[in-house]
Amino acid sequence: MIIVKSADEIRRMRESGRVAARVRDAVARLVTPGITTRELDAEAARLMAGMGARSAFLGYKGYPGYTCISIDCEVVHGIPGDRRIEIGQIVSIDVGVIYGGFVGDTATTVMVGVSRPDVISLVATTERALGAGIAKAVAGGRLSDISHAIEQTAVGGGFAVVRNFVGHGVGRKMHEDPQIPNYGPAGCGPRLKVGMTLAIEPMVNLGVSEVDVQEDGWTVLTADRKPSAHFEHTVAIGAEGPVVLTLAD
Repeated sequence: MIIVKSADEIRRMRESGRVAARVRDAVARLVTPGITTRELDAEAARLMAGMGARSAFLGYKGYPGYTCISIDCEVVHGIPGDRRIEIGQIVSIDVGVIYGGFVGDTATTVMVGVSRPDVISLVATTERALGAGIAKAVAGGRLSDISHAIEQTAVGGGFAVVRNFVGHGVGRKMHEDPQIPNYGPAGCGPRLKVGMTLAIEPMVNLGVSEVDVQEDGWTVLTADRKPSAHFEHTVAIGAEGPVVLTLAD
């Protein structure tokens, strides 16, 4: 069942989304050669605590970090640790917070001195795919319109979308109905209604779409070990169009 939120609940989700966005942007600015992913995660934890929020990830099904930090061929769910960021890498920062009883879920991919044109194009295309999906998050549309727009943008750029992991509804819980694949035909699935809130998150690979989950049970790698990019916003279906809730201001 897709939960439709009231105007007050949307307002509260915007507050949570703003906190998540501020943490996302602050951590992204710290992504520089030499810093460890554990140090980035610790800064995220400090920022969350300072804003009166807590991590939606820490302890979720046993997850050990405050954030997910995924590098190069790591698609999602990279566990923070002693890895040091290096020049030429791309780094996904995935942040989920609980604030005021609601979840804000968002992600961005940062390029660290990247010079490879194909990787630069991958990151830019993935961000465009997120925008294309958000543009279809309109009342009266179908859920798969979002999926189709993401896939068309990614494939049109010469890349592959991950099929094993998807976007999702979000609200009081991090994962609510519906699931939102990043692929598929338009015009399918439930009608979108004002008050639905969705975490739209394209995961796009430079090579094949297939992925492998590592022995830690969390870290997802591309099957061919080529880079992957990830962007995410929490979005509300508004009366006058999509409303992005995970903006810092």
